[in-house]
Amino acid sequence: MQAIGYETAGPVDAPQALTLIDVPRPLIGPRDLLVEVRGISVNPVDVKLRAGVTPEGGPRILGFDAAGIVVETGAEVSGYAVGDEVFYAGDLTRPGSNAQFQAVDERIVGRKPASLDFTEAAGLPLTSITAWEMLFDSFRIAEGSGTGDSLLVIGGAGGVGSILIQLAKRLTGLTVIATASRPQTRDWVTKMGADHVIDHRQSMPQQLAELGLEPRYVAALTGTEGHFAAILELIAPRGHIALIDDPATLDILAAKVKALTVSWEFMFTRSMFAMADISAQRDLLDRVSAMIDAGQLISTVTERAGPLDVEHLRAAHARQESGRVIGKQVLDGFAPARS
Repeated sequence: MQAIGYETAGPVDAPQALTLIDVPRPLIGPRDLLVEVRGISVNPVDVKLRAGVTPEGGPRILGFDAAGIVVETGAEVSGYAVGDEVFYAGDLTRPGSNAQFQAVDERIVGRKPASLDFTEAAGLPLTSITAWEMLFDSFRIAEGSGTGDSLLVIGGAGGVGSILIQLAKRLTGLTVIATASRPQTRDWVTKMGADHVIDHRQSMPQQLAELGLEPRYVAALTGTEGHFAAILELIAPRGHIALIDDPATLDILAAKVKALTVSWEFMFTRSMFAMADISAQRDLLDRVSAMIDAGQLISTVTERAGPLDVEHLRAAHARQESGRVIGKQVLDGFAPARS
């Protein structure tokens, strides 16, 4: 089959940054599905790996969002059949979705929203899992609760922020404050449902004080190292900070006086460690799919970036690296694969 991979870490414009390769069609395990990939999206994890981690043992196929059609099932698969339409974020330890076919554990696969095509659906899995786990696993907020408390989403116009705002508004009673610094991003987070919008380039504690809000929860989605002092100032005592980015240093000692909780959300943990509750990701994706089809959530896709080929994937990586992507950018799969 055809795939796009990389062998040496480096800038996106390097000659070997992303290249077309021919690789064997994946062999599946007993709990695996073999999926013909019809749509993918690009996430920060793609560009971080391509730019900074040289793979061992040959080219690495990236891609951590996909939607497609099941073409083969493992001997122990019970929830899916050939022909089913699915979407998923995959497993960091396995070859990714920038390929014609991908093998993926059925327990981290959801049923594609019927109301979205494959390309649009591919924009949802990774960010939905991340946002859902942050809201309900990290913060331990019960569905329907949270009235009287508030959530600050730093970087609300990104992929995770876009769906986190929606989930918080639909499934909890939290007041949601999102940060955005440009007119386009302010408009976007308002569309996603944010109750208030503040500018993370200005004093966040001052802006929140003017709103009369002291968030109990802070979702630190970007620039955490630079924002951390402000977060410690603005958050309520015994509050919870959850982050997804990779600060070089983070001195959490100052969080002691407010008895704060600081945690990371990493959506690949369940699959990397084969956790007993790995199927929670299948269940939440099915919930998100049903909510999309019911009109309770809306797509976070802002750009359909063309077919999956080297030229368009390189361009998508470059835009992702700019830090100015609003919502999600998605690409079609390769031309329909036939064995």
